[in-house]
Amino acid sequence: MPNQRALLLDSASLYFRAFFGVPEVIGPSGVPTNAVRGFLDMIASLVERGRPTHLVACWDNDWRPAFRVEAIPSYKAHRVAEPGDEALDGETVPDALSVQVPIIVDALAALGIARVGIDGHEADDVIGTLTTSFRGRMPVDVVTGDRDLFQLVDDANSIRVLYTARGGVRSPDLVDEAFIAEKYGVGTGAAYADMAVLRGDTSDGLPGVAGIGEKTAAKLITTYGTLAALRAAIDGGDPALKGAQRARLEAATAYLDVAPRVVEVVRDAPVPDVDLATPRSVADPTLMSRLAIEHGLTSSFDRVVNALRID
Repeated sequence: MPNQRALLLDSASLYFRAFFGVPEVIGPSGVPTNAVRGFLDMIASLVERGRPTHLVACWDNDWRPAFRVEAIPSYKAHRVAEPGDEALDGETVPDALSVQVPIIVDALAALGIARVGIDGHEADDVIGTLTTSFRGRMPVDVVTGDRDLFQLVDDANSIRVLYTARGGVRSPDLVDEAFIAEKYGVGTGAAYADMAVLRGDTSDGLPGVAGIGEKTAAKLITTYGTLAALRAAIDGGDPALKGAQRARLEAATAYLDVAPRVVEVVRDAPVPDVDLATPRSVADPTLMSRLAIEHGLTSSFDRVVNALRID
């Protein structure tokens, strides 16, 4: 099929943004619907603009996978719910949002939009795996407010990120290799991941190498090409690595041994065999009608249906 294009949604990133960005509305059921409305409106906008042939709502079946926590116990630890906290699957989440997530699940099912999660993995890993499977077959746009996914950017294979953190889905940053080079001083998605290991990310509980900030991390990766080559240079006694910088990198040996497993998305997770094509008809009109009536979602559903150009 000519002109194929995949649109991969980092679902939680988008519905969190919708929840905090759209004024609260209480539907006829008495349940707030701002996250649902915002999420559906985002899908409509993205489909209208991008005309994807493949559309996937990628899901966090496990927002804090064991393999990442085993590597770095502080990974997302600050987001783990305490007893008495409002939570969703163990993560601190406002109650007014957690009650909307099942409605989003049902809305996607009604519309026939593929929702893909993998047990023991985050949505990032679903996105990484699907991007790898689509690579060379069609362009891929990843929609997220999470810069971790910049590591997937690959100009040669038309893989880019629509980064929503600043302008939302209506005016996202189009992240390609030129954007990464200008913003972070590294030239590829793979180099971004290596730089991110060195820099760390306090928002995810990743300590990074003490005393190595973003600019120094980028310079090191640009100089040596990869994190592996940098570590080989450290072990080999490269005289260019000296003084406090060498001491910091050597002190971080244990961290650098495990951090790539946390930072790098999985590319070969066991994705279930489901139809990823953009729907050509509403999958469950009865369910969609019930959701529309119970939660006052008629206009949002209409917008998505119109954007998909289906009946």
